[in-house]
Amino acid sequence: MILCIVEHDNGRLEDQSAEALTMARGMAGAAGVPLHAVIFGPGGDAVAAAIGEYGVSVLHLADSDALASYAPVAWARGVIAVVEAAPAEAVVASGTDRGNEVMATVGALAGLPMVANCIDVQPGDPYRLSRLRWAGSVVEDAELDSDGPRLFSVAPGSVVPAKADSAVTVETQPVPLSLSDADLAVRVLEHMVPEHDGASLVDSRVVVGGGRGVGSAEGFAVLDELAGLLGGAVGVSRAVTSLGWRPHRDQIGQTGVRIAPDLYIACGISGAIQHMVGCKSARRILAINSDADAPIMSKADYAVAGDLHVVLPALVDELRRITA
Repeated sequence: MILCIVEHDNGRLEDQSAEALTMARGMAGAAGVPLHAVIFGPGGDAVAAAIGEYGVSVLHLADSDALASYAPVAWARGVIAVVEAAPAEAVVASGTDRGNEVMATVGALAGLPMVANCIDVQPGDPYRLSRLRWAGSVVEDAELDSDGPRLFSVAPGSVVPAKADSAVTVETQPVPLSLSDADLAVRVLEHMVPEHDGASLVDSRVVVGGGRGVGSAEGFAVLDELAGLLGGAVGVSRAVTSLGWRPHRDQIGQTGVRIAPDLYIACGISGAIQHMVGCKSARRILAINSDADAPIMSKADYAVAGDLHVVLPALVDELRRITA
């Protein structure tokens, strides 16, 4: 079987886990084996119907009270327990901070190779894969052979989530797991949600980005208005946070948030490689810049060479008109 680690938020399947399930289902189909999933912590059974729509036939549920909060070593012990009880060809997780940490821990504990940031995996002997390297600027084609389960994480935004042609009735099985104090030494004690206005950069289907070309903190008012009309969020380049115009949590890029919206509207952003790493998973990029030769203009799907202080108010006015 192929095993997928699934994360959820109070019973709602995480988008990144839907991406991982989609890739894992393709791998299972190519290998001719069933697709299983493992979920940690109470409430995981609420996701059974949702993952059944992605082709999961068996859900391994580790729902002890000790796993009520995230603990990377404990999760890794659970993954190892599942693959020892039901031999797996491969284990797949989303390429989030949490997914990569758990997979790396599984690899360290079990002495298995782990490949991060995969965009395509083809089962075989050996497995063939493509993955992102050097902050996404290089795609590496490689082969992986292993005496045990192969461990993969899926590069965020690289797979379009797709449900199976028909839903599967999911069989739920408990994970027998005995944890020591050492397994729980590192765990989440408190979850604090930062206060912010508007939609989340990570989840928004539309993101409006602003760079140094916006000119000032006050200049972001029209970007905020545009994002509001489109039901999106506002992000910024590193130059903007360095100038103190917006907080670091709004930064898109290699050292900030990585986004994967349906549409990214980049305003007054030159397109440095560090920023493009953060938005490369956007389905479509619209760049608005007064410099027609700015790097981002050649990388965008649509480009408008013009003053954003003229273009954006006109765009806002038109959106108001057609939505009135």
